[in-house]
Amino acid sequence: MSEKIHPVTKPVKARALIDAAKYQKWYRQSVEDPDKFWGKHGQRIDWFKPYTKVKNTSFTGKVSIKWFEDGLTNVSYNCIDRHLKKNGDNVAFIWEGDNPY
Repeated sequence: MSEKIHPVTKPVKARALIDAAKYQKWYRQSVEDPDKFWGKHGQRIDWFKPYTKVKNTSFTGKVSIKWFEDGLTNVSYNCIDRHLKKNGDNVAFIWEGDNPY
C-alpha cells in the first residue's frame, strides 16, 4: 500500500506559524530543559491563578505526571472569551448542521 503525500502549498507555508527547523529546535529545547520550555509556553495562555511549578513527575512505583498543578486556568476562556475585547465582532466559527431532512 502506497501512502499519498500532499505537499504544502506556498500560500499555506507562508502563513504557517512553525516550520521544520523551528519544530526541531522546540523539540530539542523541550527535551533538554522541559521546565524552561514548557514554562515559557505556559505563559502563552491566561491564568486565573498563575502556576509556580511547571511539572511534577515521578516514574517510579505509581507513575504520576502533573503539569502546572498549582495554577488555575480555563480552556473555554482561553479559546474564546479572552479574544472578545479585540475580536468580538469577528466570526469565530460557523456551524452548519448535517440534517438531510
